[in-house]
Amino acid sequence: MAERLSHAGGSPKPVAPSKPDVIVVGGGIIGLSTAWQLQRDGAEVVVLDPAPGTGASHAAAGMLAPIHEAYWGESHILRLNLAASRKWPAFADALGVDAVDYRRNGMLMAAYDADDKALLDNLGDLHEREGLPVERLRNRECRIREPLLAPGVRGGVHSPLDHQVNPRRVVAELLNRVPTILVSATEVADNQVVADDGRVMSCRQVVVAAGAWTGRLLGLPIRPIKGQILRLSGPEGLLQLPVRGVVRGSSVYAVPRSDGEIVVGATQEEQGFDTRVTAGGVYELLRDVLALLPGLSEINLVETWAGLRPGTPDNAPIIGTGDDGIVYAAGHYRNGILTAPITAAAVAALIQGHEPPVDLSPFRPNRFAAPFGHRDPIDGISGQLSEVSA
Repeated sequence: MAERLSHAGGSPKPVAPSKPDVIVVGGGIIGLSTAWQLQRDGAEVVVLDPAPGTGASHAAAGMLAPIHEAYWGESHILRLNLAASRKWPAFADALGVDAVDYRRNGMLMAAYDADDKALLDNLGDLHEREGLPVERLRNRECRIREPLLAPGVRGGVHSPLDHQVNPRRVVAELLNRVPTILVSATEVADNQVVADDGRVMSCRQVVVAAGAWTGRLLGLPIRPIKGQILRLSGPEGLLQLPVRGVVRGSSVYAVPRSDGEIVVGATQEEQGFDTRVTAGGVYELLRDVLALLPGLSEINLVETWAGLRPGTPDNAPIIGTGDDGIVYAAGHYRNGILTAPITAAAVAALIQGHEPPVDLSPFRPNRFAAPFGHRDPIDGISGQLSEVSA
């Protein structure tokens, strides 16, 4: 029997097929994007998640920033991120550019003091080595680009290719297009899923996109990395550009939305599956962002939130078919929002027997020494299987 669900707006969601071709476990932006891509390619798809879109996809700021996420020794991740960035204009256009608040106005990275400037100069050297189109800026040039910056900033880097989107709107649009069943998966094989309500669902292929919970479900070396974020609300246009700052060695960002909201984040904490918002985390974010952008001190603090990024031992995602026959799309760490369209296209290609749009060999599931197939106890997994991303 087909299952029909309703989203918050009350209109009917797509009907979940009783015999799907593909079951996607995890309803964050990675899982939903993958399901949508497969559905557009003609497959019958259903997503399983007890609370779709409420993980790190809900917490994420939506920086689509392959250049400002570039780090020494991670050229393979940079190439994946650049390929993802090139896919975003068409992806946003298909969802509705205004509907997802997709903007291509570049991004500014700013250094608060001399030591921070040295760190930024080191990243600038990496940008030049990789041939990335960035512009190094002096103090005054930074403040011309973003007048809200503190007068004492030492310099910065502007990237015209980095852009932004509102992840909550993206998830909402995808949920309107993709059939979703509100259950958790407790057991997974290449062509079968057991849900926490006891039903057994069969299909041609299972895709696991369960974010930080993938490790608990299937024993992969994916761990949760907690990120606390804040949302401020002020006049539209108060902050003109997304700003990522280095403040006394710590990283902080402020991302403006078209409606005047500004997202501030994010902490990086090894706290397991703890999603509490703490006084210390809020203090650190406010301390650093107000040092960099003091004009934000008078606007409203409207929300605090915490999400769990899925981290891997080498910071790279796991994308591909495992030795167990399952297709994996997990472990995207800080770049889940950015890499959603390229991951979706790659997974769809694998399932259809086509050549993926990028080289997936650096992201193969079996690259880690830890054996697959071992499952930790599933305590608590039924409460959340949403894809987690930065």
